[in-house]
Formats: sequence, C-alpha cells, structure tokens
Amino acid sequence: MNTTLSDEKLERLRKVDGVLRTEIRGQNQVLPRVVSVVQRGELSLTKPARPRGSFLLLGPTGVGKTETVVVLTNQIFGADKLFRFDMSEFQTQESLGLLLGAKLGEAGYLGAVRQRAAEGSLLFDEAEKAHPRVLDIMLQLLDAARITIATGQTLDFSGFYVWLTSNIGSAELMTLQHSNDATLERHVLSRAQQALRPEIFARITEKLVFGRLSYEHQLEIAEKFLSREVEFLAARGHTLELDKSVLPFLVRKGFHPKLGARPMRDAVEKQVGDALAEHLLAGKNSGGRLQVDESRDCLIVS
Repeated sequence: MNTTLSDEKLERLRKVDGVLRTEIRGQNQVLPRVVSVVQRGELSLTKPARPRGSFLLLGPTGVGKTETVVVLTNQIFGADKLFRFDMSEFQTQESLGLLLGAKLGEAGYLGAVRQRAAEGSLLFDEAEKAHPRVLDIMLQLLDAARITIATGQTLDFSGFYVWLTSNIGSAELMTLQHSNDATLERHVLSRAQQALRPEIFARITEKLVFGRLSYEHQLEIAEKFLSREVEFLAARGHTLELDKSVLPFLVRKGFHPKLGARPMRDAVEKQVGDALAEHLLAGKNSGGRLQVDESRDCLIVS
C-alpha cells in the first residue's frame, strides 16, 4: 500500500471527523472510533494482508448505521467506491455463486468489484441473515483479505474496509427505555456474539452500537434536511422564511418508531414541495413564510 498520501487525500482525512458529525446526528459515542480506524488505515498503520479496517454496526433501523458508511466512503474515496450487498438475498448455499461466480470462468459480484476498484468499502447489510457458506467468505475477507473466485484468480481486498450491519438486539434497544447506555451496549454486543460465529466476531476491528435517537436529535436531523431543501429552493428563486412550528411538524411526519429517521428526507421534500407548489399554482409570488396548517395537517406558504 502506498504510504504517501496526496495533499488532497490528507485534507479529506483531517476533515472526516467533522463531516461525520455534521451528517450523522445523535451517535457521537461511536463516530470517533470509526474515524480512528479509518485514519490509521489510510496512513498505512494497520497490519498488511488484512482489510484496512472492519466494523460491525449494530442498532435499530434508521439511526445512521448505513449512512455512516455512505458518508465516510464518499469523503475518503468517492461515491463510486461503495459496494453494497444485502445479505437477505444470500440465504441459500446457491447464492455463494453470485459472489464468487457460479461456474468456471465467472467472476461473480466480488470479482466485478475488484475489476472496478482497488480500494473502497464493502458493505454487508443484515450480515446475520447470510448462509453459513457465505459467512465463510466474510471470514476469509476479515482474516486474510483474499478471496479465490470461479475464474481461479485469488483477489486481494486489503485496500478495502469491510462493514457488517445488523439489527440484532435492536428491539431491546427500543424497549429498554430505562437502562443506561453501557448496559444496553453490553446486551446488544452479547446478542450479536451469539448470532454471529465467534471467529467472525473476534476478527472485526470495531463493534459499534448505535443508540436510539432522542427527540432533540430527531429535530436536528429534520433541521439538516429542511435547511438543504430551503437552500435548494432559494437557488431557484423561491425564498422561504420558517415558522417555529415547522420542525416539530416535520419530525412527526418524518420519524417512524420502526424506521427511525430513514423517511425524514422524503418527508421534508414532500411537505415543503407540496406547500410551495400549492402557493405557486394559486398564482402567488414565489416567496413567503412556511408554516403549519393544523386544520389540514400540512405545511402552507403564507
């Protein structure tokens, strides 16, 4: 691995902590540990013949696990260097062929990844759902960062970060309201260790538990998406002022007990866009004050 980084790459590496904290809200207990692994990995301070780093991200849906991988990969490598696999699609032994090639001469998904990139992120969502033979492949990646595919080639993945996400224990995280964070973390990690094979669990660099999002963090997330939407519309000549009732309304529309903040971006775009569209279709000028119409349960521009 090249130990001499360009000035641009070094600057991206220095900024990664700030970028993650801006984009991922309510998870400051885990983000420094992610940054630590990635900075060591990019500066070639990790052992050779292993991935640059590996992570198990645990916690409920919609609290920032996958978004952390997306933001970090974009910051360090660019958006085209994230390769994502939904392990619910790899629950049979036959699905092994999808990854490695089903017959002699086929490269499979992992072969296609290496044809496109020498570095980046491999993201395995819902890792616990994978067939045991598929988990064997993950173990090889974590252990030696080398995989042999159906073409006969042995591929080197030491330039990649390996990310596993899982919702193991997340139901307890959502229901055990009165337990402290340390107790919840121990409980979830214990559940994950039981569900994933011990040898896989032991080889992962960082096991991180993403917590529930408090109402304050939900407001922060809504504010982040709202400010971006307002900027987007302002660039098109539509200037909006915001009433203080808008953010709580958007949290109510965009946060779901089971999906977390995942629907928030769509809710903000829909609610604000519908309000402005109605305003413009009524023949009014493009500016105005965005506020809640309680009687119609929607946003309006007044």
